[in-house]
Amino acid sequence: MDEAQKNHLKAYGIAFWVLKNGDEVDWLLNYRGGSFMTQYDKKLEDECKIRGVSYEVVADAKVSEILAQVNDPSVNMDLVKLQKAPKIAVYSPKNKLPWDDAVTLVLKYAEIPFDLVYDEEVLRGDLPKYDWLHMHHEDFTGQYSKFYAGYGNAQWYIDDKKAQEDMATRLGFKKVSKMKLAVAQHIRDFTAGGGFLFAMCSGTETFDVALAASNTDICEAMFDGDGADPAAQSKLDFTQTFAFQNFTLDMNPFSHSFSNIDVTNTRLVNRTEDFFTLFDFSAKWDVVPSMLTQNHDKVIKGFMGLTTAFNKNIIKPGVTIMAETKTANEVRYIHGEYGKGQWTFYGGHDPEDYQHAVSDPPTDLNLHPNSPGYRLILNNVLFPAAKKKKQKT
Repeated sequence: MDEAQKNHLKAYGIAFWVLKNGDEVDWLLNYRGGSFMTQYDKKLEDECKIRGVSYEVVADAKVSEILAQVNDPSVNMDLVKLQKAPKIAVYSPKNKLPWDDAVTLVLKYAEIPFDLVYDEEVLRGDLPKYDWLHMHHEDFTGQYSKFYAGYGNAQWYIDDKKAQEDMATRLGFKKVSKMKLAVAQHIRDFTAGGGFLFAMCSGTETFDVALAASNTDICEAMFDGDGADPAAQSKLDFTQTFAFQNFTLDMNPFSHSFSNIDVTNTRLVNRTEDFFTLFDFSAKWDVVPSMLTQNHDKVIKGFMGLTTAFNKNIIKPGVTIMAETKTANEVRYIHGEYGKGQWTFYGGHDPEDYQHAVSDPPTDLNLHPNSPGYRLILNNVLFPAAKKKKQKT
């Protein structure tokens, strides 16, 4: 999975295919960019050829040599055994909206199967059926991504608002914000019970904002029919959040910002200098972040979104920072535990579209088969398949 690999993204789909067929995959952390190794099978070789994935057939003696190298205590490598294909769900609306979702795009491109779930399925209690859940670029605060100022008269916005309100009424909620809070709390409980949660862009920020604001009203009248609580900021409960604390809400309904969790409006990073760097972790001791940062490139070009990057000053203690922009006080990629489960938040909308705008066409991943930014997403997809290691003491 180094520069010799013709299609990094579809290689993850091959690993998933092996797991789906009942075989195991060895994930060689930090060996040639985080390579996959499995038992030879003619059907597997044919599948690699069909999908355009580079591979090498190695003799038993070479396998022993590789394993000796990976297990050498003096090198920063390790072997993680992937045992079972995770059941994957993507939380995404069923109606068509004028933007796409990077996770959905790359799952389809890599040929990794997933189910779509949305508010009705979540509130019905379907999440425990799955191992891994991605939150689409959702606004869990009930403010419709704060698109009112720019798109309040657009037909797609009007239609989406009505669809959300109809769903809330059908499910017994007086407001969309109350329904979205209940959804966020179900997702929180899914994670606490042992689920793996992944989110990008505004899904990261609004999830924590909604949980913190569970006892107040932060929505103005154009969103839910009545005014926001003027004392909402003082009523935030940061004990409810996953990643962020002590943040300040942006209560202006005409602003595209939710809070100072995101740095989009304050960052002074020129596009030509917008890169973030993956941290180096000990593969033998910090196995989880090592898995999540496997890549053939440690410096990755930045990309923007409704939530571009996270304010480093308000990240909770205990959260693992896995990537940051060194020229600014901002973080791009973080991970943490909640209850028995784990979560990962990744800033930005699309790793291969610097400033994706509403109604822009989706990224064609045939043009970016070796995208290091998209690889980070797929690291998370395979993460739940890993056999848990005993804690080293």
